[in-house]
Amino acid sequence: MEVIGARVHNLKNIDISIPRNQLSVITGLSGSGKSSLAFDTIYAEGQRRYIETFSAYARQFLGGMERPDVDKITGLSPVISIEQKTTNKNPRSTVGTITELYDFLRLLYARAGIAYSYETGEKMVKYTDEKIIELIHEKFSSRRIYILAPIVRGRKGHYKELFEQILKKGFLYARVDGEIVELMHGFKVDRYKNHTIEILIDKLVVEEVGDKRLKESVQTSMKHGKGITMIFDKDTEEVKYYSRLLMCPSSGISYNTPAPHSFSFNSPHGACSRCKGLGRVNTIDLEKIIPDQTLSIREGGIVPLGKHKNSLIFWQIEAIGRKYNFDMNTPIEAIPEEALSIILDGSSETFKLENTPLGNSSNYFLSFDGVLKYISNQESNGTSKRAKKWADQFIKTSICPTCNGQRLQREALHFKIHDKNIAELAAMDLSMLKEWFNTVEDHLSDKQKQIATEVLKEIRTRLDFLLDVGLEYLSLNRSSVSLSGGESQRIRLATQIGSQLVNVLYILDEPSIGLHQRDNQRLIHSLQQLRDSGNSVIVVEHDKDMICSADYVVDMGPFAGKHGGEVVVAGTPKDILAGNSLTAKYLNGYLEIAIPESRRKGNGKSIDLKGCTGNNLKNVDVNFPLGKFICVTGVSGSGKSSLINNTLHPILSQKFYKSVKDPLPFKEIKGIKNIDKVVEVNQSPLGRTPRSNPATYTNLFGEIRKLFEKLPESQIRGYKAGRFSFNVKGGRCETCMGAGIRSIEMNFLPDVYVPCDECNGKRYNRETLEVRYKGKSIGDVLDMTINQSVPFFENIPPIYNKLKVLQDVGLGYITLGQPSTTLSGGESQRVKLASELSKRDTGKTLYILDEPTTGLHFEDIRVLLTVLNRLVDKGNTVIVIEHNMDVIKVADHIIDIGKEGGRKGGEILFTGTPEELVNCKDSFTAQFLRDELK
Repeated sequence: MEVIGARVHNLKNIDISIPRNQLSVITGLSGSGKSSLAFDTIYAEGQRRYIETFSAYARQFLGGMERPDVDKITGLSPVISIEQKTTNKNPRSTVGTITELYDFLRLLYARAGIAYSYETGEKMVKYTDEKIIELIHEKFSSRRIYILAPIVRGRKGHYKELFEQILKKGFLYARVDGEIVELMHGFKVDRYKNHTIEILIDKLVVEEVGDKRLKESVQTSMKHGKGITMIFDKDTEEVKYYSRLLMCPSSGISYNTPAPHSFSFNSPHGACSRCKGLGRVNTIDLEKIIPDQTLSIREGGIVPLGKHKNSLIFWQIEAIGRKYNFDMNTPIEAIPEEALSIILDGSSETFKLENTPLGNSSNYFLSFDGVLKYISNQESNGTSKRAKKWADQFIKTSICPTCNGQRLQREALHFKIHDKNIAELAAMDLSMLKEWFNTVEDHLSDKQKQIATEVLKEIRTRLDFLLDVGLEYLSLNRSSVSLSGGESQRIRLATQIGSQLVNVLYILDEPSIGLHQRDNQRLIHSLQQLRDSGNSVIVVEHDKDMICSADYVVDMGPFAGKHGGEVVVAGTPKDILAGNSLTAKYLNGYLEIAIPESRRKGNGKSIDLKGCTGNNLKNVDVNFPLGKFICVTGVSGSGKSSLINNTLHPILSQKFYKSVKDPLPFKEIKGIKNIDKVVEVNQSPLGRTPRSNPATYTNLFGEIRKLFEKLPESQIRGYKAGRFSFNVKGGRCETCMGAGIRSIEMNFLPDVYVPCDECNGKRYNRETLEVRYKGKSIGDVLDMTINQSVPFFENIPPIYNKLKVLQDVGLGYITLGQPSTTLSGGESQRVKLASELSKRDTGKTLYILDEPTTGLHFEDIRVLLTVLNRLVDKGNTVIVIEHNMDVIKVADHIIDIGKEGGRKGGEILFTGTPEELVNCKDSFTAQFLRDELK
């Protein structure tokens, strides 16, 4: 494949030839043009050509796709892109649904599952009419029986109309709650009690009548009983049920014939009715409503009510108090339980109001819904975001009590294969699931084997692909929302390997994200497997092992932004090592990230977290020494994110910022007083629209607008700072509403953005652009790179200081107005880091970063570590979740979790310095760290 004259973004009219049917890696500094070449040029052209194959009629719905700025691309195969940003955030999406493995499980259970009664646990049975007649003869030979048709089972109602219908059909008797009664016009039962009703079809002695009468009576019973007939032995009072449907022979409950959708939590036929297939429900947390029972209502003991004020709800509570002998100063723990229940749950009782602006009333009807109902209404039907946010602080998400988090109706959960229901299989990690499927055929009947053989073969094949890319610790019920970018990519990679396509070009964006060095070779093997199937694979990657294992490497550079966009060297890994690029210098050891001469001792204080049991954590106790650079390591799925992102961070966020996110279960935490704030710097996008950019996110743009407001030209014209905002009317271009670009909606593809025709991408109208500082308009300033703007604003300290921090974290190549949608995960994370660094720190801040090396070249990692060390040198604490050995080796303190992922992980293997870690025999991290510390 040849790319000739590529000029997308910062690419400088480059020509490059990439061999087909080989594993190629594109590497280079962040911002050097890797993604511009791989995704914005090669993939974009492949996508455009694909759309051109559609008919003119179909293309009118898709719209036109602009050709990438490239002269020519030849030898381009059909392209499939596997990016980080494609993770599905739908709570209904799981690993099982993404990989389609769950679809095969549903098919398996619908065709080969064995049903059991949810009442008695007995195996469900179903019979033909002929078999039912035969069984009645065997069971009730020469006995007096009643043949009945069950029509009502354990439901309330008077059923007057039902009894009238039974009479009209010619039946004179029915069995009501176990008693045979004669029906008459107007007959009814107690509407407030549960009733069981069967129509009496026939009375006979088996074998004293011909088979014809018995057969006709059974068929009539089946017709009115919707496929179920009930036999009642007159002498022994024994009851037996027979059904054409799946039915419990003892209790008579029946299931519909199973279909694949019966086991789908995304279908009303299979989803739990309480949680609608989500497995979790929102409930009100009483501990958040009454956190301290020693307080009185006057003191604000019931948090949603606040402190006492002269309002109707408090007058009502005072009226309740007069009846139940408490007042507003009574501690909540001393209020009678019945009275507290009325306050929380509401009541329609009559209470007497006294000494209120409404006047005294001896017969005032108290229409009081209660605190809980009010919160629930605001949460589900809130008229404003503010009201919903207020209610959310009292809501907790808990496991659905009806299905126990298994998402399915109880009937679906009682179909089993080898003693396991479908939800139990979905909850197993993939390595356990593979073991189960390897032995399951030994426990199937011949009929089941015949039905299941092909489905089992398909399931095993797909499981193997997932295990090959290092995902054995995941389970099929794992929500896709909780997957990292790397996990999501590897799932898609496994799916593509399973699709068995050939002559396709796959482009991947850093698939090694979140993968421990131990599993790297398995990932590389999977990519080579994809190549050996007859495909071309291009990987944008910085990982040393991946670069050295490639067939062909393209090194972009020499630097980033406007100083990049060139092919420094292209060839085999040996050719790269022989070159003089930054990449080559780090690969051959000429440049390296230095190991610190000594490790910090910290400030002697710590945070102690005890009894962590969330996800796979096994009652973990961990100590975080403060004033140090702490690195949390371990294989993928070992429990790092569960411990830091889902336990420690939510605890601290609730303490400092009243966050509504609940932490995973833990027993206690000590030492929070030793820090004064917590800052999480993750890789989520800065904003969802192109209006968000580094200047707006860091509040830098506000300072720039203030500067432009003070310029003489602005003073003469009366322009205020708002004139220079592209988000409000006045100074912006109204054609593009200040975006600088127009969005072209694509019905089946992501929206395409093109520059605005009116302002040529400048965002502002002509009058606003006439105001200049040092010859630059506000539009020109947004187009400047960070490196250009640092000397430009050097005499304006509020602006210069923030720009300098952005430059220090290695983002000098990006422009101030670069849309946040075009920033990589690593770039977004560094913008956030710069934003935090530009704030005044107290020396008692805890920073949490999750894999900050994502998307970073060796040189970028060196710059990032310089920034992080600067933070720690000021007395702050930095906790980094990381697999990169360059980061691990410079840490002051390491917490290694493992040994494996999933159920075999969740334990603290080691805490201490890197030098001490290498002696830990159980740690996989130690095995790779030894080579780094030599």
